[in-house]
Amino acid sequence: MDPKELLIQSFHAAVAAADPLKILPPHLPAAPSGRTLVIGAGKAGASMALAAERHWPAGTSLEGVVITRHGHGLPTERIEVIEAGHPVPDEAGEAGAREILRRVKSLGPDDLLLALISGGGSALLSLPAEGVGMDALKATTKELLSSGARIEEINTVRKHLSAIQGGRLAGACRAPVLALIISDVTGDDPTHIASGPCAPDPTTYADALAVLERYGVRAVPAVVQHLRRGMQGEIPETPKPGDPLFSRVENRVIATARLALSAAENFFHDRGIHTRNLGDRITGEAREVASAQEALARQLARQAAPRPVAIVSGGECTVTVRGRGRGGRCTEFLLSLGIGLDGLPNVHAIACDTDGIDGSENNAGAVLLPDSLSRAAKRGADARKLLADNDAYGFFSAVGDLVVTGPTRTNINDYRAILVA
Repeated sequence: MDPKELLIQSFHAAVAAADPLKILPPHLPAAPSGRTLVIGAGKAGASMALAAERHWPAGTSLEGVVITRHGHGLPTERIEVIEAGHPVPDEAGEAGAREILRRVKSLGPDDLLLALISGGGSALLSLPAEGVGMDALKATTKELLSSGARIEEINTVRKHLSAIQGGRLAGACRAPVLALIISDVTGDDPTHIASGPCAPDPTTYADALAVLERYGVRAVPAVVQHLRRGMQGEIPETPKPGDPLFSRVENRVIATARLALSAAENFFHDRGIHTRNLGDRITGEAREVASAQEALARQLARQAAPRPVAIVSGGECTVTVRGRGRGGRCTEFLLSLGIGLDGLPNVHAIACDTDGIDGSENNAGAVLLPDSLSRAAKRGADARKLLADNDAYGFFSAVGDLVVTGPTRTNINDYRAILVA
């Protein structure tokens, strides 16, 4: 099989392992004696809602609202799907979050809150705290996303600017809560996924301020003032681990990047290809991760093994944006890798975001071939200049090696595979 097609198919195998329509139904609870309210936020929100509708006991109560990214919706009957902005929040997400909070507050002890949470929910479930406002939240989010901060650090700030995240949604509910979660973060801790609307939050207002200072984020005065007021005790903290309210709350992670990597390994093994699984917790600057994996690929290439080897990994890199180009962390990783490999024969690679969107463009990621740099040069595309401008999208677009899948309606972080023949 053509190496490029092989790598793309391995990506599809990884994504299929986290299809909500397949993995969610076994985790659905029994219907309560009262109402069942389904709420949700994330790029998998619509497919999770559809799975819940299809498999909920006939003749029992079911209603709800979920928020997903623009273009990621699906037709549902009893659960309303709202499309909103991502990665920067917008007013549609704010209105949806406000409606979710209103409905959650209406539940009683005999009812059930079924929360469907997935990656992307931090931006989609955006209800700014009193005094912050959506404009301030948008501006701060944009600064954080280009700062190089880790997702856990970004979400620390988001939780403390929110009226609904950081466990506050569960705190507003009098009914039992079951949160079914598709993880897009390393470590799979519910407090970091969609900024943990139903999970205890160990971070503080002081931690949020420290993130802004650490990365030189120029937050608007309303944001800094709100965080300082919280640090001084003028605004209540988020609910912490050990809070009695969580005695009626279960946060259950039902899909992870580890599951996707296992599926990819099986895909390669079925085709006689060995694997080196680096795990699902790869973090750091995309360029630095690429440098480390380039060294491993070169080492394997020198060994002249009798069968090909696929190096697979998951996790979430970061990109400190200094240029004006287009791209995302997956294509930035690949372009850095390509420059490092410098046309090394028989080494091909893929890097894609499992939600189908790398950064803010329309591609999931791209494929790197041994001749990618030489083909780009013939088209007048200088790989090093494009990388310096954070324009990995421009590079892979020029050589025709973008991977475009459209929305996958799931999200289990990034997928990377380097095939060494």
